[in-house]
Amino acid sequence: MQLAKVVGSVVATRKEESLSGLKLLLVRPVDEEGREGPTVLVAADAVGAGPEELVLIASGSSARQTLATDKRPVDAVVMAIVDSWDVGGAVKYRK
Repeated sequence: MQLAKVVGSVVATRKEESLSGLKLLLVRPVDEEGREGPTVLVAADAVGAGPEELVLIASGSSARQTLATDKRPVDAVVMAIVDSWDVGGAVKYRK
């Protein structure tokens, strides 16, 4: 799992039929301080995340282990919306 920030969405009217009904989001991984990295990923949304939210993503074969993505050709999934995190007892983020 990895922390990431939702930075946008993807609309694809023509796609593999098994992807129909999945919301696709652009997410940018963040470090433990909440700093965004340079990489942007497309992730299927399994939890109803929205713009600017901090989320947990899974990638690789783990991305196909949610009810929303089972047996679908996805490589990344938003699987949780983050409420807070701390590092060494210091709160780094609170929604």
